[in-house]
Amino acid sequence: MAEPRWIAGVDEAGRGPLAGPVVVAAVILNPRRCIAGLDDSKKLTEAKREALYPQIIEHAVAYSVVVMSVPDIDRLNIFQATMAGMCQAVANLMPNAHEALIDGNYVPKALPCAGRAIVGGDALEPSISAASILAKVTRDRMMCAMESSYPGYGFATHKGYGTPAHMEALQRLGPCDEHRRSFAPVRVLLDQGQLF
Repeated sequence: MAEPRWIAGVDEAGRGPLAGPVVVAAVILNPRRCIAGLDDSKKLTEAKREALYPQIIEHAVAYSVVVMSVPDIDRLNIFQATMAGMCQAVANLMPNAHEALIDGNYVPKALPCAGRAIVGGDALEPSISAASILAKVTRDRMMCAMESSYPGYGFATHKGYGTPAHMEALQRLGPCDEHRRSFAPVRVLLDQGQLF
């Protein structure tokens, strides 16, 4: 009997926000355990994502979630931090993936297996959808927990994205430790001497 060929889906959450980590997930789904309702995490309600999260954890052959911190992002830049997180997430899978399907248009150079980029893959490939959900739920939970450590910024509501409410809080309170110094709106405040 032929050995199974393990295909991992890989996606991230949090490339665009001004604050918080970028979270990368890799998932190898079990072809015999279909999970109904998988889709791009951004198209699903929070309740639906939270309902799918434990099903993915329970039924996947393997999964890995990697958190790239704000210092990682500021040191490497957001693109390189995301690529490093993808490589680490795939490397952490056991069993090892034979191929990784990456959401987007770029395959990380240091990926430990063959890779293929799929634009819009989080809506096309169930394994990427699953990775998208794990990454987003993990990151959203982290941002909600951050609310108590850094009150006033509204992290539980906007999850660190540059919404008008977040921009107003950033102007009023200045950057906190979870703001990305390498991102222009935060860097401008720091350049103006607003070292809060």
